[in-house]
Amino acid sequence: MIEVLSNIFTSFGLSASAGLNAYLPLLIVALVARFTDLIRLSTPFDALTHSWVIAVLAALTLMEVLVDKIPAVDTINDIIQTVVRPAAGAILFAASSNAIADIHPVLAMICGILVAGTVHAAKATARPLVTATTAGTANPMVSTAEDVTAGVVSVLSILMPIVAFLLIVIGIWLILRALRQRRARV
Repeated sequence: MIEVLSNIFTSFGLSASAGLNAYLPLLIVALVARFTDLIRLSTPFDALTHSWVIAVLAALTLMEVLVDKIPAVDTINDIIQTVVRPAAGAILFAASSNAIADIHPVLAMICGILVAGTVHAAKATARPLVTATTAGTANPMVSTAEDVTAGVVSVLSILMPIVAFLLIVIGIWLILRALRQRRARV
């Protein structure tokens, strides 16, 4: 039972991370699966461990990290990522939940799409507000915080899935609390 919960928390954590940065969690999973026994990817997800896939994921991660720091360009990136991030979340959820034999792969992918899509929607909604209120000066800091969060949650989702899940829940609570406070002031 604990292994099942652990796998579910891993799946949710990785797909939530994909909502912030599509390629970083994929790269982390690919590297961990290739060089350790912490994650075992079954077919077709084991393709992530091929050298050329890892190289492409590294290049895409670098590109997304850099592009996301530039005001206005980050908004264009978020529009493009509206399809990519949920797809990455679907792949991560299905790939990491392969130990849970009772979950149909389509259901796992739908869960990943919903989780990553929700996180991405929150990010894509908040970022233009950050740009507008700070004239874009805070974008690099906010983007860096998102990248660090995606990386930390991805690693924690693999090593300590329950901790990662709790961080996600606390993060959602803090965001909702801030939104309620903002509405109360308006």
